[in-house]
Amino acid sequence: MRSTMTDIPIRPPADAGLVGGSDAFAGPDAPDGSGASGSPDESGGTGDRILDDEGGAGPDGGTPPASVRARLVVPASQEDFRAGFACLVGRPNAGKSTLTNALVGTKVAITSGRPQTTRHNVRGVVHRESSQLVLVDTPGLHRPRTLLGRRLNDLVRETLVDVDAIVFCIPANEKVGPGDRFIARDIAASHAPIVVAVTKADTVSKETLAAQLLAVDALGRWADIVPVSARDGYQVDVLVDVLASHLPLSPPLYPTGDVTDEPRAVMIGELVREAALEEVRDELPHSLAVVVDEILDPATDTTGSRVKGAGGRLQVRVSLVVERDSQKAIMIGRGGSRLKEIGIVARRGIEELVGRKVYLDLHVRTARDWQSDPKALARLGF
Repeated sequence: MRSTMTDIPIRPPADAGLVGGSDAFAGPDAPDGSGASGSPDESGGTGDRILDDEGGAGPDGGTPPASVRARLVVPASQEDFRAGFACLVGRPNAGKSTLTNALVGTKVAITSGRPQTTRHNVRGVVHRESSQLVLVDTPGLHRPRTLLGRRLNDLVRETLVDVDAIVFCIPANEKVGPGDRFIARDIAASHAPIVVAVTKADTVSKETLAAQLLAVDALGRWADIVPVSARDGYQVDVLVDVLASHLPLSPPLYPTGDVTDEPRAVMIGELVREAALEEVRDELPHSLAVVVDEILDPATDTTGSRVKGAGGRLQVRVSLVVERDSQKAIMIGRGGSRLKEIGIVARRGIEELVGRKVYLDLHVRTARDWQSDPKALARLGF
């Protein structure tokens, strides 16, 4: 990687030139870009290959002999196919989760205007004809005030060790600050190429964006710098191409069509937390945890008495955990009005996720100072 600005690839729109002054960018503000991508089935290849237990194809090149009991379906890929992991890092509220969703083309990570929304690594898979990019959305790196904060920072640093590329997210609408410099120093020794994504490019003028690109370039030594907007798709495809170019030659790591490996219970819990964060706004975002206590299907559950509601709806029971009794009252709201609204919004997202009607049962409980209690953190999965 090179240190001078003239050597570092900054990826403006194809029809734009990076210059100084008021004409920093020529061309349209936000050319079309989309996080959606094709699948290997669209590449014109020969399709999947079925191998027998000796590692060879069947006599007709497709179906193995009847005597073979185990079959392994291997997605077809070119010899120059690339696949690998790219980790998104940045300070809280830098747009990492929103960008992850835009790159994948569907929602795999919850988003919120509140900092530190992400509390665990979320994987999203981007499928292209010649590559498969596995994105790892991480919690925001920050100066921790609690044991939870320290554990989240440790999680990010552990993730950085095993990825093929790093995406350092810096928002275009905020000046480079101490938090960005702290992260830049933290990741400088990484063996993986670092691509800076200047996020939220749609929120600033061309002149401001150009100035931010120059400030980002001066912050460290980067493999690429790409201004991008997850909201309108601006240069999302460009960022995918740049990241794919840094991946190693490899067969696909995930089956065609898979967009995440998140367990269903985890995704349900995150949808409830997302709804709660939006509802309570600034009142207690960091003091809230969510635990999925139970998921029951009336078609297979034998207890019977625990099934509520009509129509064979999926039964989902979730606890919202706060640190103070006063916070519990805030979460419930007058006459249960706030908890009801959280349930309406969350149920809508869960039903879209599972593809069926859901009975959602929410409860609020208190775990005093859980963010700094090792035992409480363990019970909550941190």
